[in-house]
Order: sequence, then structure tokens, then C-alpha cells
Amino acid sequence: MELLYGAAQPGQSSGGIMAFLPFVLIMGIIYFLMIRPQAKKQKEKSSMLDNLGKGDKVVTIGGIYGTISGIKEKGRIVLLNVDKSTNLTVNKSSIAGLAEKVSSTDLEGQK
Repeated sequence: MELLYGAAQPGQSSGGIMAFLPFVLIMGIIYFLMIRPQAKKQKEKSSMLDNLGKGDKVVTIGGIYGTISGIKEKGRIVLLNVDKSTNLTVNKSSIAGLAEKVSSTDLEGQK
């Protein structure tokens, strides 16, 4: 009958807060190993995009290298000079980063 009511045996204690300790530790590990670094990387990219200016050498998500020759529509559109006579108009969010600081992982998986 004690199994039906879930009564504790004498000398046994219910875990209380100690039962939740493994879950709290797992959430802490997930935060410090996954969420925090991703948020930091996203903040760095956002500040890099905000500080782009004319003459910066950049790489787009598609892997196109170019130099910024102008910014239009309140900073949303970027004019890239790819070659002497080739200019591209791209969205600012399609820039992966500055040409000298972009790694191959920055170009992968961004859609």
C-alpha cells in the first residue's frame, strides 16, 4: 500500500533541491559552451557591420571579394567594387566580414 501513496521509508529523504542540481549544472554548461560564445560572435559581427565604411575590403557570404565603394539607403545597401569595371549592389547583411579576418567557417552555413 505504501507504493500507491508514495510514502517514504524511514531513514530516506526526498531529494528536494538536490534532485534539480544536475539539471541546473547541465543548463549552466550549455550556456557557457554554446549560447554565450554564439551571442558574443553575433555581437562582434553586428558591430563590424555597423562600422563598415568606404574603402573597406570585404567578403560576401557567397565568397565574393570586393572593396566598398559606397553605402545607400540608410546603410542597408552596399556598393562593392569587384573589378575595375564591375560593381555589385548587395545587402549589408550578406557581408561575411572583412577580407583579412574572415575564416572558411564564417562563409559556411549562413543562409
